[in-house]
Amino acid sequence: MLQHPQFDPVAIALGPLKIHWYGLTYLVGFAAGWWLGRLRSRKPWSPLQEEQVGDLLFYMALGVILGGRFGYVVFYNFDAFIADPLWLLRVWEGGMSFHGGLLGVMLAMWWYGRKTGAGFWKIADFVAPLVPVGLGAGRIGNFINGELWGKPTDVAWGMVFPQAPDSLARHPSQLYQFALEGVLLFVILWWFSSRPRPRMAVSGLFLVCYGIFRFLVEFVRQPDPQLGYLAFDWLTMGQVLSAPMIAAGAALMFLAYRRNVQ
Repeated sequence: MLQHPQFDPVAIALGPLKIHWYGLTYLVGFAAGWWLGRLRSRKPWSPLQEEQVGDLLFYMALGVILGGRFGYVVFYNFDAFIADPLWLLRVWEGGMSFHGGLLGVMLAMWWYGRKTGAGFWKIADFVAPLVPVGLGAGRIGNFINGELWGKPTDVAWGMVFPQAPDSLARHPSQLYQFALEGVLLFVILWWFSSRPRPRMAVSGLFLVCYGIFRFLVEFVRQPDPQLGYLAFDWLTMGQVLSAPMIAAGAALMFLAYRRNVQ
């Protein structure tokens, strides 16, 4: 049985100014996405020039933060917002929804695709392989915060989280998600997108793989206490939101290869 290291959530404190690890992990994710995006922009089939990547990442960052926070409020914790509206602004305390962030990023990509004339799908296929780096960094932030722990377990790597309501060893589900949504998803998408693919195929594969990985991890992740299980003593909000992603991603890949348009 392992003990959570109980990291100090504040990485740097300069008087009243406090920089949290959670915020730094997002910064690392955006910086890595910018660097990888510049590499992808050098491909002959890239819809963006190298100097455009920074602009796109700026709008995506806004989409992630605003969409992720509002998504968490709407999907997971609307009561907390009603009780304390200013909680919406305290993003360093955690509470971000991937599905809300995805909607925010989609809106940013649609706007930027329209602005540049590249179109939504070319931008989405360009961006999809960059997203897992940010997802993985965010999961490390969750682990540092000691939040989003898993269900009780007797596996050898079970971990006791001090913030949990008991002293039981639990699945370190944040690290599972880091490995699947961060590392493995990045490897799959980077390899798949390393050569020209039909339009929508890369985006479709992202939706399928993320949806499957998230759906599976939800079986060992403790559901949010304010929601619990939605049905059958196992169905969670994360699974409800991920199932349509799998279906939509499969449909996109089918259409992509049927039309075979690049």
